[in-house]
Amino acid sequence: MMGARLHDVARCLAVLTLAAGLSGRADAQDSVQANNPIGSLTSFNLQNQFIGNLSTVDEHANILNFRLIQPFTIGESTSISRTTVPLTTQPVGPGFDQRTGLGDTNVFAARLFDTGNPRVTFGIGPSLTMPTATDTRLGGEKWNLGIANVLFNANSPRVQFGYLLVYEQSIAGDDDRPDAERAFFQPFGIYQLGDGWVLRSTGVWQYDFKTDNYATPVGLGVGKVVPYERTVANFFFEPQYSVWRDGPGQPEWGVFFGINLQLLR
Repeated sequence: MMGARLHDVARCLAVLTLAAGLSGRADAQDSVQANNPIGSLTSFNLQNQFIGNLSTVDEHANILNFRLIQPFTIGESTSISRTTVPLTTQPVGPGFDQRTGLGDTNVFAARLFDTGNPRVTFGIGPSLTMPTATDTRLGGEKWNLGIANVLFNANSPRVQFGYLLVYEQSIAGDDDRPDAERAFFQPFGIYQLGDGWVLRSTGVWQYDFKTDNYATPVGLGVGKVVPYERTVANFFFEPQYSVWRDGPGQPEWGVFFGINLQLLR
């Protein structure tokens, strides 16, 4: 089973590499904009997080995120919304049987503030996770509300960096399920190699305030920005390893890969 999963990952890498070569050349601005998680363009992302091994459980898992990022304005202020619907495969029950279905949906909206520097973007706003899982074992059956904060610094044409921080806690839901209180911190760094190629690190760190379980995956991968007539595509492939972790069911290692499509006006 694990060999088949690794074969699927390798095949996806080959497809992404081939697709990246069937295109025009990206200029420096295309590459910076395509790697900005809070850019001013509408984007649709297909992002797959393969987890090779979950601690203690010793099973694999997979999360395919369908993600829409939409800028909007309220009055004179500019904001972005990000909606994420996950298709999850993970071990459940005492026998760790693999189950696949939709997970809980997350939406956050961040108001973007004028930093006085057009190359530095800073936003903050509410975050909401809704109990939309098609199998109760693939979701928390809770409504979680919190705050999201995001920063992207593109002062340097060679190196860009920033973070996404999300904190949530349960406010309603099934009383028979435990309340959640958790934080996610995603530091990201982009190094421009030229011609649309980048080195990248974007692992999502997580901490559970109820159990004190945590994982801090660190990645090093490659991406390729590809301009098309009406879109800019960002293909990426990033192996990750959890440098620090504690508690059962935490990711030990994995591969994050996919494509981000920005729609040009």
